[in-house]
Amino acid sequence: MKYIVLIGDGMADRPIKELGYKTCLQKAYTPNMDRITSEGEAGMVKTIPYGFAPGSDIANLSIFGYDPSKYYSGRAPLEAVARGIKLRSRDVAYRCNLVTLKFLESKNRNRAVMEDYSAGHILTKEAKILIGEINHIMGNKKIIFYPGVSYRHLMIWKGGKNNILNTPPHDITGREIGRYLPSGDGEEVLKRLMERSTEILLSHPVNRKRIRQGLKPANSIWLWGQGKKPAVPKFKDKYGLKGALISAVDLTKGLGIYAGFKIINVKGATGYLDTNYLGKAKAALNALKSVDFVYLHVEAPDEAGHSGNYKNKIKAIEDFDFLVVGTVLNGMKTFKDYRILLLPDHATPVKVRTHTDESVPFAIYDSRVHVKNKGVTFDESIRERKDIVVFKEGYKLMGYFIKG
Repeated sequence: MKYIVLIGDGMADRPIKELGYKTCLQKAYTPNMDRITSEGEAGMVKTIPYGFAPGSDIANLSIFGYDPSKYYSGRAPLEAVARGIKLRSRDVAYRCNLVTLKFLESKNRNRAVMEDYSAGHILTKEAKILIGEINHIMGNKKIIFYPGVSYRHLMIWKGGKNNILNTPPHDITGREIGRYLPSGDGEEVLKRLMERSTEILLSHPVNRKRIRQGLKPANSIWLWGQGKKPAVPKFKDKYGLKGALISAVDLTKGLGIYAGFKIINVKGATGYLDTNYLGKAKAALNALKSVDFVYLHVEAPDEAGHSGNYKNKIKAIEDFDFLVVGTVLNGMKTFKDYRILLLPDHATPVKVRTHTDESVPFAIYDSRVHVKNKGVTFDESIRERKDIVVFKEGYKLMGYFIKG
């Protein structure tokens, strides 16, 4: 038996007036996802447990089959291991975004507005220079900055503080940052680093060039998503399956590493709308020749949700359906017995431009079972049906998918 999980990050949404009060999933043309749903089993799953912030870290941990209340330790440690950064028991990893702040005439930093959580999706080569400068000036034996991809970077605070309340920058787009700055034991260190970063970045040649080109400057770092090294059981020990993971995002790669998966990097996989959808699908099918289980994650719909652009989100969903789901459906025929699990990890409604914690639809296709659910489509309307499976504890879905 072969197993593949297809994640369209943030695909789920809420009704949108401009779309005739339909969601992006309902409006998009998705014949392949609809086929899995109409010929398989449909249901709803709550991937974000009550009391947890609705993040991709929590959601994907749940989908992997790990109870977040037992195993969650923070977002940044997952990204750190994906970049080969070794954390010691007392080290605290922080996510370090390069962001664009809009400063008002008063020059009061607390009144600055979070204009763009991604600094205009800054190029990696530009970001690497800026983070290198930040580390050169502010880094020391206890605090080290590591460059990543585009706007996504890391800071490691050796022996640092962990119990600080921090807000994801994509949650506060268009808002003044004052009330969302770090709060708690150690807050003064983070605030000082963030404020000092602006002094360094404002006049940097990379940003001066971006401004001349009409692009948004990366004029501050934003620290959040902290945590210590997690301890999770290996997926093979838990489910008896050898696995691989395909994603452009360090967060999901890190989760795969801790789970003991082989990480497959695909050329052209960007985590954005221009990602190599087809390359990911082909890599997944090839991987299944040597492993039992593949987790294929596509970030693009989530990024479109954060930007508040429903047209881009519909396009990302349709590309995911045609290039990923369609390719996988055709390619899986080479295996005798197989199962496919399809779902978003969470909702990212374009009107709120951030993650939300409502339940999301899922569908399971089994090559050995022939089902005909005429008219059932893969979208949020699944929740209105009476003949569905509902998982209020998302981490139990994986066992159901594997064991039936």
